[in-house]
Amino acid sequence: MSAEKKKVLLGVTGGIAAYKACEVLRGLQKAGCDVRVMMTEDATRFVGTVTFEALSGHPVATGFYDFAESSIPHIMLSEWADLVLVCPCTANVMAKMAAGLSDDLISSTLLAAAGTVLIAPAMNVRMWENPATQANLQTLMARGVHVVMPTQGRLACGDVGTGKLADVDAIVAQALSELEGSAPTPQVPVEVELPQSFAEDSTASDLLTALRLAAASSGGTIVIEEPPRDLEGWKFLITAGPTHEAIDPVRFIANASTGKMGYTIARRAAERGARVTIVSGPVTLQAPEGVEVVNVTSAAQMYDAATSLFTHDVDCAICTAAVADYTPAAPADHKLKKGIEQIDVIRLVETKDILAALSSMKGIGQIVVGFAAETNDLIAYAQAKLAKKGCDLIVANDVSRADSTFGADTSRISFVDALGVEELDTMPLNLVADAILDRVCDIMEARG
Repeated sequence: MSAEKKKVLLGVTGGIAAYKACEVLRGLQKAGCDVRVMMTEDATRFVGTVTFEALSGHPVATGFYDFAESSIPHIMLSEWADLVLVCPCTANVMAKMAAGLSDDLISSTLLAAAGTVLIAPAMNVRMWENPATQANLQTLMARGVHVVMPTQGRLACGDVGTGKLADVDAIVAQALSELEGSAPTPQVPVEVELPQSFAEDSTASDLLTALRLAAASSGGTIVIEEPPRDLEGWKFLITAGPTHEAIDPVRFIANASTGKMGYTIARRAAERGARVTIVSGPVTLQAPEGVEVVNVTSAAQMYDAATSLFTHDVDCAICTAAVADYTPAAPADHKLKKGIEQIDVIRLVETKDILAALSSMKGIGQIVVGFAAETNDLIAYAQAKLAKKGCDLIVANDVSRADSTFGADTSRISFVDALGVEELDTMPLNLVADAILDRVCDIMEARG
């Protein structure tokens, strides 16, 4: 700190964490700061004014009419302070700040403050996560209010979650950084563009909130980009999920496919304007909005549905389904009983090849895309599959990788076609889906 003491106005609001404001005050004093205190009436129920007067060496301001040093304390205090620190800051005070209310000393002083304002929120996890609180937080950060974020832990009420007052040392350190001018300063306003589907993806909600807060703290915004309607007039047929091959009425052979990839591609294609039909094996996924779903169980049913739906007006078929290569030759018509009907051998027969069938059926201008999910020799197997099946493109992914396996929210794919191989980085499924659809558009454009 410089030779001249930095002046901090500490606002204490009504929460159980109010007692920690005493430690914050002492930490600031040890760093050479002159600290004054203002309190809400509710805060005085947790810690008395005498405590803060003894620690600070100044009278504590609690209202407009009983502050001996000034008849207009909210103006005097806001002009005196180099930094206004509200610790703890309740959801109520955050809401007042966001709305510009000034119905007590603290809210009025904050409204009058022309310098740096730093808040350290503390509240119940449900109050913190409430959309109103989060919206208020974004508003305050966009206006230049700095925030020491609450931490996760067991709260006074017994709940566990985010809302606990940040560590005292962290609050003091942030306050000192603000005073020294080394804290992050607002940057040139920026926009971050994200696809609409990102905002709708529940797995991305936490990240989206973090991005919004980060953008707001630097004076920017998050823009949810409307998807391009570049597939208007296109018709897609997509196979997705696993197939179940019956051994008896209750047992079957299957694989670990979840259908996520196919459903994501279908959703993105529909968002980009296409008409989409999914032939889906047994999955637990919800049908994407505006997409027709034809549910099947076995490889034979998927073959029949896909080949019947691949009519001349379908522009592209994308075969993401993990179709069983073999099926029991003679499934039992009743549940086989252990110890009575011993299953020593299950005789299997090959299933019909959907990708090869659609590739042989395609007419002029139609595109067929296959998938190769492998655990080794990925590119070699994909190239062999491309040559054997006669499709236009193989999307290869190594399902032995944690970031690209069945059920993952990301995938690392390679495009394999007659012109060569293009390897992509690991990406969220939404972006993978868009990359595949973009590649289909490129193939169509190249054909004129």
